[in-house]
Amino acid sequence: MRTAVVTDSAAALPAAYVSGLPPDGILTVTPMPVMVGAEIYGEGEDDILETIAVALAAGTPVKTSRPSPGQFEQAYRAAELRGFDGIVSVHISGELSGTADAARLAAGRVGIPVDVVDTRTVGMAQGLAVQAAVEAASAGAGRSEVAAAAAAQAENTHVFFYVPSLEQLRRGGRIGAAASLLGTMLAIKPILAVDGGRIVPLENVRSAARAVARLEEIVVAAAAPQPDDSVVLAVHHFGNQEEAAGLAARLEAALPGCLPAQISSLPAVLAAHAGLGVLAVIVGRSAQVHGGGGPS
Repeated sequence: MRTAVVTDSAAALPAAYVSGLPPDGILTVTPMPVMVGAEIYGEGEDDILETIAVALAAGTPVKTSRPSPGQFEQAYRAAELRGFDGIVSVHISGELSGTADAARLAAGRVGIPVDVVDTRTVGMAQGLAVQAAVEAASAGAGRSEVAAAAAAQAENTHVFFYVPSLEQLRRGGRIGAAASLLGTMLAIKPILAVDGGRIVPLENVRSAARAVARLEEIVVAAAAPQPDDSVVLAVHHFGNQEEAAGLAARLEAALPGCLPAQISSLPAVLAAHAGLGVLAVIVGRSAQVHGGGGPS
């Protein structure tokens, strides 16, 4: 049985990983729409993060939306035409987006069987679940096994990120105006996490340097209960790729034997709410994931 994997662009998969897959179409990445002012873009367009950065600096509203059920239906039918017998569709947390719901609607419209996995996470935590699914599918696993591999990887992966400014979180309704003003006055730099599918506050730190250092400590502590050779890392950036590369190098040094960190841009669904200068770290067990990708 041949199983295909479909995901959305919130998985933030490194370009090197996607381009390195076999040409049989085992993986399809469906772009999430990004609305900048009155314009609609597809996440994954080369300049989308630059467009978002300019918009945020100018105070232009930036929003993200789920792909339409029709987009997923098209992806599922295309996989069937390529000779696949089943599909596992792996998606961003249902608490952050209606993407998994759109995938379920599409699944009911096609003849090929589709299992939809709500990872209850985002970014490369979702991406690692996608990679686990692709690896299982490539090894000949059946649809239920591929879905289980994705779900297990997501369950054992954590997301932590540092936000240099509270302003964009305020604009997006993640915090109130009073909290934003107080945070700015006190120079608070929040560290956030994804828990139960939602973005939640973890700690408040009083300087950027200390916030990044504390982020490193949190990640190392999260990895500590696991053998070094089972640790997998990914780092996201938004306008600060060199800083992300430095953070990745320090984490690799602190966790000898871990797999090379995969580095990629922050997905637009987070960039739109968090703003420029964000650093996000994903840490988990390697499970079925092998190999790394370069910066993208």
